[in-house]
Amino acid sequence: MDPDVPSAPAEYDVANTGDADDPRRRSLPPHFRVLKVTQSYYPFLERGGPAVKVRAMARGLALRGHPVTVLTSDLGIKETANSETITQQANGWRYDEDGVQAVYLSTRGSYRSLTWNPGAFAFCAQRLTSFNIVHIYGTYDLLGPIVARACRQMGIPYLVEPMGMFRPIVRNLALKWLYRRLLGESVVRGATRLVATSLQERTELIEEGITPEKIILRRNGIEVPKIPRAPGTFRREWQIPEDALLVLFLGRIVRKKSPELLLEAFIRRRRSLGTNQPAVLVFAGPAENATERQKMEAKVRQEGLTGAVLFTGPLYDDAKWSALVDANIFVLPSRNENFGNAAAEAVACGTPVIVTDRCGIAPLIEGRAGLVIPHELEALVRALHQLSDVSLRERMKLGCIEVARGLGWEQPLAETEALYAELLRAPDSITLGSHSSLRLKTPRMQQMEK
Repeated sequence: MDPDVPSAPAEYDVANTGDADDPRRRSLPPHFRVLKVTQSYYPFLERGGPAVKVRAMARGLALRGHPVTVLTSDLGIKETANSETITQQANGWRYDEDGVQAVYLSTRGSYRSLTWNPGAFAFCAQRLTSFNIVHIYGTYDLLGPIVARACRQMGIPYLVEPMGMFRPIVRNLALKWLYRRLLGESVVRGATRLVATSLQERTELIEEGITPEKIILRRNGIEVPKIPRAPGTFRREWQIPEDALLVLFLGRIVRKKSPELLLEAFIRRRRSLGTNQPAVLVFAGPAENATERQKMEAKVRQEGLTGAVLFTGPLYDDAKWSALVDANIFVLPSRNENFGNAAAEAVACGTPVIVTDRCGIAPLIEGRAGLVIPHELEALVRALHQLSDVSLRERMKLGCIEVARGLGWEQPLAETEALYAELLRAPDSITLGSHSSLRLKTPRMQQMEK
């Protein structure tokens, strides 16, 4: 971990939680019964980061001996999972994996990624009191507000991890502000703590009116397969020449991540160099909006780049790691990214990265495992030119090894476990539902009202 990027405060260090004879310590249960709430969960990896992140956190805590339940929405689990591993329940399905019980609530209606799951009310009434602590991930869903309200009524402490979603950024801004006014503010007000995964996200939360004392800084982690596929597998599968510079974008093809910016930068680089330096740009990921991908494909045909720009669709598991291993450069040109796990995974594979300064992981990468640039076309073109240099990439590969050592899940899990313990140890020091923790009228909101 970069020494300039703090993680959790010292008081959440398990080793600093007091003497073993402290009555507060003795009163804590040896294991916490944890409920994690998320709109999307494994195996629905096409829904983005939460499906991977929450699973990693849940399994990690379960390995530490804590009973963990994940409450999520049924997005088609019966068709996706092995029928022998799931059981039907009154309000949906149950799936057990590595000590984690996942409850997929039946969906009665949906709008984009938002679903209506009325079974959440029955779940809260019947099971919520069996948990010591609740951890809610993300915003712009209906599961979180239902569970948060029940927690406040029953006096159960809960945390909110916005995952970079609290501030409306792109797409449907009016609806997102309406959601925040009607549901989001009360969820945040009643939370015992908010978890930010980077200094950038912490700053954004403070700018949106949340007091610094309520925010805990804890980075994300990454899981890397112990035996990655042999180098060259991805190139052979997609017929990419060994001597071609392979530039990889891996993630959802959405406006927030600016794939169109990378395409334009690649086109400009190719125009300036011609075919003297063969290069291939790969977009690997699901398209949230088919129209956006169609526009990009039309641009590729217009520029005569068919074969030089590939759209592979989503890549998971071994296929994903093969692409990361074979890439020469990984690019994440996001307008806003609370952390940037895909960039971290690229670094763990020894692939230098280019990220914008709007990505939370940027301070860990800058000058060590890649280049950090402003969200500008010319800056991205320059960065592609720079990392086209083999000697610079080799130096960055050495930096990747160093950075990757501090990106595993062990530290975030230890900090989360210690945070849960602290919140349960001193519940009287936390005012549940305190309105003083959130200034409801931020300058941004006041401007919008005008």
